[in-house]
Amino acid sequence: MKKIVVARHKVGDFDTWLKGHQDRLDLFGPAMSDLKTFQDADDPNSVVLIIEVTDMEKFEAILNDPSNETLKNKHTVLDPITVSMPVEP
Repeated sequence: MKKIVVARHKVGDFDTWLKGHQDRLDLFGPAMSDLKTFQDADDPNSVVLIIEVTDMEKFEAILNDPSNETLKNKHTVLDPITVSMPVEP
């Protein structure tokens, strides 16, 4: 079952991070079907990703895999990465 999640984090350099879009698609592709990218209007180094996740367990494993640290550093991703889940009223 697909689930929409929101991920927010800061980056050290937005242009460097943006160039890594295909890397993000390749990395998270096995766990998602869509990815939309946003930049905060008042902070150019704060980004939001709206992700249509198809496999939450796989998504979380990719997100928490320490072997992806090199890619995070290459793309200037800064921790923490905050993931928000939908709630049903």
